[in-house]
Amino acid sequence: MAMEITQFLLAAQSADTKVRTEAEANLRQFQEQNLPVFLLSLSVELANNDKPVESRRLAGIVLKNSLDAKDAIRKEQLVQQWMAIDISVKSQIKELLLRTLVSSVPEARHTSAQVIAKIASIEIPQKQWPELIGSLLKNMTQQDSPAALKQATLETLGYVCEEISHQDLVQDEVNAVLTAVVQGMNLAEHGAEVRLAATKALYNALEFAQTNFENEIERNYIMKVVCDTAMSKEVDIRQAAFECLVAIASAYYEVLEPYMETLFQLTSNAVKGDEETVALQAIEFWSSICDEEIELQEFESPESGDSGPPHSRFIEKALSSLVPLLLQTLLKQEEDQDQDDTIWNISMAGGTCLGLVARTVGDAIVPLVMPFVESNILKPDWRCREAATYAFGSILEGPTVEKLSPLVQVGLDFLLAAMKDGNNHVKDTTAWTLSRIFEFLHSPASGFSVIFPENLKRVVAALLENIKDAPNVAEKVCGAIYYLVQGYEDAGPSSSLLSPFLTDIISCLIATADRTDGGDSKLRSSACETLNEVVRCSNIAETSSIIAQLLPVIMNKLGQTVEIQIVSSDDREKQGDLQASLCGVLQVIIQKLSSTDETKPIILQASDQIMILFLKVFGCRSSTVHEEAMLAIGALAYATGPQFEKYMPEFYKYLEMGLQNFEEYQVCGITVGVVGDICRALDDKILPYCDGIMGLLLKDLASSELHRSVKPPIFSCFGDIALAIGEHFEKYVPYALPMMQGAAEICAQMETADEEMMDYGNQLRRSIFEAYSGILQGFKGVKPDVMVPYAQHLLKFIELVSRDRQRDESVTKAAVAVMGDLADALGSNIKLLFKDCAFYDDFLGECLQSDDEQLKETAGWTQGLIGRVMVL
Repeated sequence: MAMEITQFLLAAQSADTKVRTEAEANLRQFQEQNLPVFLLSLSVELANNDKPVESRRLAGIVLKNSLDAKDAIRKEQLVQQWMAIDISVKSQIKELLLRTLVSSVPEARHTSAQVIAKIASIEIPQKQWPELIGSLLKNMTQQDSPAALKQATLETLGYVCEEISHQDLVQDEVNAVLTAVVQGMNLAEHGAEVRLAATKALYNALEFAQTNFENEIERNYIMKVVCDTAMSKEVDIRQAAFECLVAIASAYYEVLEPYMETLFQLTSNAVKGDEETVALQAIEFWSSICDEEIELQEFESPESGDSGPPHSRFIEKALSSLVPLLLQTLLKQEEDQDQDDTIWNISMAGGTCLGLVARTVGDAIVPLVMPFVESNILKPDWRCREAATYAFGSILEGPTVEKLSPLVQVGLDFLLAAMKDGNNHVKDTTAWTLSRIFEFLHSPASGFSVIFPENLKRVVAALLENIKDAPNVAEKVCGAIYYLVQGYEDAGPSSSLLSPFLTDIISCLIATADRTDGGDSKLRSSACETLNEVVRCSNIAETSSIIAQLLPVIMNKLGQTVEIQIVSSDDREKQGDLQASLCGVLQVIIQKLSSTDETKPIILQASDQIMILFLKVFGCRSSTVHEEAMLAIGALAYATGPQFEKYMPEFYKYLEMGLQNFEEYQVCGITVGVVGDICRALDDKILPYCDGIMGLLLKDLASSELHRSVKPPIFSCFGDIALAIGEHFEKYVPYALPMMQGAAEICAQMETADEEMMDYGNQLRRSIFEAYSGILQGFKGVKPDVMVPYAQHLLKFIELVSRDRQRDESVTKAAVAVMGDLADALGSNIKLLFKDCAFYDDFLGECLQSDDEQLKETAGWTQGLIGRVMVL
């Protein structure tokens, strides 16, 4: 039944484009015409030791790609295709794959292991292929199994555990898998390849081991094997063992107490003297312990006496040994680490862990770190000065303001002077440390800051002088300015302190964004983000003239980007990035100036020119509507209100493009939000465009291609449209309401064990309620009868949501509000419905007991409206 495809597979890898293209087309045609035979032929190729390695490799890749895809919709299609194949063909394919695990070619074994796992991910949850685990375990227990087969089998078991959920196996299978894996790690019995595969498999199987970790004897055995493996002579095996320990720290924190002394010794030795890849994992172990303890502290309530899950305070107990160990890692910098943010080495990992320790133990870390800072900060070796600065910057989040304040007040002048250090690393870390000081210890709004009127001028002068330094330093200085100005937001009289410096700060940031080396180290985008924050946090009463002067400067720069000569895709990308940054700045300026009646006319006068610029920006990107430009237009619509109508004929085509942009779904989502902004601005003047907009929104909802995150905003948008056009929404009701009811049914069946799905479920429920609220308010007083047929379904949905204890606060508010809107809009029409459903009394009672004033107020309003309906 299988076909000979070796030549096609080899030709598909040919250097000759014509040969390659023709072969790819032939393979694609074969796949489309007869998928079962195509997959079987690939399996035969992969399993045949007489075939060339190249054709077997490609056969395996194509086979894997026929079962799995990154895109969720495509993946679901591939799963359905596999499920539809005749069981006898699937059995042959699986048999061939299992046979390939004994191949003499490592690549074939590796690929086969991956493909088996992909099939397992489809079949095991459906209770198909029950014999797989048994077949794999047999490979491990047979006396004469060659090492290569054991290695491939362990690799397969690891991949299978990665692909399926621990609920898909019964405990006996889990026990057998863990036994095989842990035995595979045994030094006496197996060679390095088998032990490495076993250790990696254990990493993937740890999630399955919960019951085993609850049993002390089994847990002791697993921990002993992992700790022994962490001392193997092979580096990659040691690294894999430490990766297991990191995962164990996260998954089984509460049972680690008996092993911590051994684990400290192991990790300490690795950090001090092992290869970097192993040392990094050893540091990561302690970072994971910190993460667990920080989370536990968040749940502890001092007044209840019941501290919840066990908190062993491992970091506190290890503090006096752990902190010196981490401080030594800070001296292991690499020469060029300041030039590349993606670099990850011992020094970076050590500093990150030190920061987590500070968050875990608070004040206790300060006396352990300050002697290191003081003894290294003035040394001639740049490594010592940089490490001292990094150590100080790392512990600024966690300890109390009272503990840190005196140290920072003494150190601030020193750090400002250190911005002139002769070494780039030291300047880079100093600017980063200053930004951390301003982030955590500068909050005039809450009554505390290390910056006073007396030293502010010196601080600003030092930052503006050093923003001219190398790009990596300048980028960190932008960060420091960002947090400096953010501290003055909502700071009352203190916010005036910054106003005299605003012109200079804005000029320097514009000059920084214009630097020819601004693309390096993300400097341009960092300068623009900081400029946005400067505008956003400024005291509008004092700085309106400065911001008004900034508006034409940014408009001019945006206009210049349209004129850029585009020769290459690189030019196109640079133009897009620049336009995105400038549109972002314009958005913030529009929002700021339109926030007061005194300054709003500035935007109204410039709105025509601003809109022309935005339309030109859209023109540059043809089909791709730019997110930032869309957001800025939303701000302009909000600012100009009904006047925005004159821009709609020209803007509408770009709105359509955005709503149809499935590929760049963030753009689609933002465009949906902008439709809401425009509805609020135009009210019923949006009516001529509603057929087109509603048609596209309904199409978006029905699409299986569009990313699910865009769907909740679409429902909210229905509410915005209905509020804007009132009774004219009636013609959309037969299409929109069934969509909303369908989404409500989906919410009812949604699996809430997954945190991500739970968040999405909350968004969806809130947006459905918002849609109903908008539609009910839109029909109120004009055509309330239109909604009577949908009232019962809505009440049932509210009842369902009221019973969910995991619902989000925002969902509760939306549910209570829509119940009030229902009573308000439909009045006596639904008296009987409210009589028949008793749940709302308890639900509103619960909300009236809430600490949230807004929720209490809404619940009281709703209760009053329902009461009025009941006596009508």
